[in-house]
Amino acid sequence: MKKIFYLLSAMLFISCADSELEQSIERGATIYEKKCLKCHMIDGQGIPEKYPPLAQADWLTEKRKQTIHATKFGIRGEIIVNGVYYNGIQIPLGLNDQEVADVLNYVMNSWGNEQEKIVTAEEVSKVPKKMKR
Repeated sequence: MKKIFYLLSAMLFISCADSELEQSIERGATIYEKKCLKCHMIDGQGIPEKYPPLAQADWLTEKRKQTIHATKFGIRGEIIVNGVYYNGIQIPLGLNDQEVADVLNYVMNSWGNEQEKIVTAEEVSKVPKKMKR
């Protein structure tokens, strides 16, 4: 009986976590459409030599805190995405911590991207305004 209880509890936890991520991705898609699509395009490919791609971008997987920081506070200067240099400005998008988490969950689970860990508003809130790239 205990094994069945633990199994059902685990299944419920996994289901809730998936549901939480799915809801975040849905909200993030709306934010992406309003705030990000113009530069990073509908397919996340960006604009060559101007705006970096988000689709299968190593920056997202290798620089999680920097990705959160850039989304929340903006970024200026040179970055390297998938071996290509970009030197521009992303203005702060004016998003709250939950909106940053939602749009990143959308981006990090679209166009061939897969994340292992959901971005949460709590994680976003811990990223300082000033940090090294």
